[in-house]
Formats: sequence, structure tokens, C-alpha cells
Amino acid sequence: MTFLRLFSALLLIGTLAACGGEEELAAKPLPVEPTAEATGHFCGMNLKDHEGPKGQIHLSGIPFPVWFTSVRDTIAFTMLPEESKAVAAIYVNDMGRVSNWGQPEAGLWIDATEAYYVIGSDRAGGMGAAEAVPFGDIASAETFQNRHGGRVVSFKGMPRDYILGDASGNPVAASSSAVKNSHGGKGSGHVTH
Repeated sequence: MTFLRLFSALLLIGTLAACGGEEELAAKPLPVEPTAEATGHFCGMNLKDHEGPKGQIHLSGIPFPVWFTSVRDTIAFTMLPEESKAVAAIYVNDMGRVSNWGQPEAGLWIDATEAYYVIGSDRAGGMGAAEAVPFGDIASAETFQNRHGGRVVSFKGMPRDYILGDASGNPVAASSSAVKNSHGGKGSGHVTH
């Protein structure tokens, strides 16, 4: 009986693949909540030890996400040539819906590629560094921008030099003083794509 079930399951998978159902089999992974042991990919430190928005990247064929203590580090992963390009999904905290900046609540993950980001604001991310603060809608991003300065950009419009920091390409090289000096005034309200 067990052999028959296994054979039926394999037959179904083969049929789906033959009929173009491969996309369904390789569905986009959903966001998960970090465990108490979740550590940042670049810094090796516990996510809970850092304030501000966090990120997670799911790689094809890997059952668990790569964690990041900041959104800026999350985006840096996608820009650095030595990191995997087998990205199946990227999620960041929607800071427009959180009530706790320090430790965003569970369930408030959004697709990073569809988010709006405020860069150059007066709010620092993990380790006190400049942050790309993510929002699920442009109105929330603009409200944050009006309160904290900076400018609104899309994922595709994210400036490489803002994410990678300095000429060495170190994703955690920018200091919090760099945040105050870059785009310190109120933004123009338009999104850089």
C-alpha cells in the first residue's frame, strides 16, 4: 500500500511538471519569523541584539532563510558579486505597520522588491549605521520622510553607493554620521526608480 501511494505521488509530480506545473512546485517561499538563534549573515550577531528593521533572503534549494540585522545588509547581499544569485524571495519588515521600532512584531514582512524605502533619514538601523527604511506603501514612506528626512526610493532605484557604503564595498562601512550628512533635509516627495 505504501509503494502504491509513493508511486501515485511521483506520477502526479511528473504530470504537473509535464503540463507546465513546475512553477507551482517551485512556489515562492513565504517569510518566516526569526528564531532566538537567528544571526546576521554579515555580522554573525543575533538579530534580537539589533534595533530597527531586519531582512531575510530565501535561496533556491535551501530550506531556511539567510538573516540580516539590517535592511541595508539585506540589499547589499543582492549587490555583492560573491553572494549567491539563487534568490527565491527577499523580505523586510514593513516599518509603516510596526509599533516597536526596536523589535518589529511578527507577521509584518513584505516583499523587498515591492517596498518603498526612505534612505538618508535621521533613523539608524542595526549597529547605529545608515538604514534603508522599508514601507509597504508610498504614503507611509512619505509620512516617515516628512518626520525624519531623507528621500524615497524603490528597490530597483536604490543607489549602490548608499548600500555599499565606501569604496571598499563593505556593506557595513557607513557610519551614523554619514546618515546625517547625506540627504539631511526634507525630500521632494518623488520616488527614485
